[in-house]
Amino acid sequence: MLSRDWNLQSQLVYRNLKNNKIKMSFPSVVLILMLLAVLGIPVSCVGEPLLEIEETQSLMGTYVTIIVFSDEETASEAINAAFARIKEIEGIASIFDEKTEVFRLNRDGYLDNPSDELLELLRASLDYNRLTEGSFDITCQPLLELWEYDLDADTQFWELDKAIQEEKINKILGLVDSDSIVIEDNKIYFKTDGMQITLGGIAKGYAVDEALEVIKGKGIKHALVNAGGDIGTLGTKPNGELWNIALVNPDDSSQSLATFKVSDRAIATSGNYERYFDPQKKVHHIMDPETGYSATGCISVTILAENSLAADSLATGVFVMGVESGMELVESLDDVECLIVDSDRVIHGSSGLDKYTGG
Repeated sequence: MLSRDWNLQSQLVYRNLKNNKIKMSFPSVVLILMLLAVLGIPVSCVGEPLLEIEETQSLMGTYVTIIVFSDEETASEAINAAFARIKEIEGIASIFDEKTEVFRLNRDGYLDNPSDELLELLRASLDYNRLTEGSFDITCQPLLELWEYDLDADTQFWELDKAIQEEKINKILGLVDSDSIVIEDNKIYFKTDGMQITLGGIAKGYAVDEALEVIKGKGIKHALVNAGGDIGTLGTKPNGELWNIALVNPDDSSQSLATFKVSDRAIATSGNYERYFDPQKKVHHIMDPETGYSATGCISVTILAENSLAADSLATGVFVMGVESGMELVESLDDVECLIVDSDRVIHGSSGLDKYTGG
């Protein structure tokens, strides 16, 4: 169901469709101030012009871009602090770094004195597991490893005979069970030996939310954070224009399936075209935790929600649930909308999606 880590580039991209970036040179500022003086407007009433400042770093196995509108000093301080916060989360949630809490939890089957961040991530993961009736399941890591490599034979798992696949999958499915994650007395442990988790379907969203909180705490009112396609926004642009988020057509990257106009919202997409295990692209990374095989009902699911953690988790969960059940879930939730492309490339939109797409 989940990626082996968050090393994915979603088909969601931020696009400045009108290219009206607010950037002023020093002479421009001087001319504006002179004009204000001629018009009799007190210069003291005019704040320092907002600059659009953007920076990208490689974090959490993807590229993270932060855009803020502010003065240069405040923007630099906010961006540096936001990237530092994302690094902190990566240092907790990565499954590959031996120093992280999740790595040690997977290795030992238990973890004493977990951080508040890990507890929050696990509790949210369990909530979304229940909400999606098991379709979102962070304990799918053993399945992903099975599909990536067959450790009992020197061959790829997808190359094996179907009967052998099913036999091995059935053994692994006993390890896929979020109900076997126990949080109690400042300790986390697995009820079943051999269980492992991956936070690839929720950690990026959580990191985006945390980065925006840091930026907001610096007094900035207009910002966007894009962590490999998990996008969160703070306010609008300074001129009141909404942020434009384009959903790229997976069959033709020069085209967009939709453009969403948002403020103070988050968007995330899960797609079966992002990562495959086999050259024929028949086995993708979004696993159905019930069957042990790739989920087949959708090509792409885009979720709009109040925060990136919700959008990230629901995009994966709804993808596994399929069009009918997934759309039913979305319609039952407040302030959540979705766009689903099914396996026949038919596009389905939730009832309130038009207010973000313009119809």
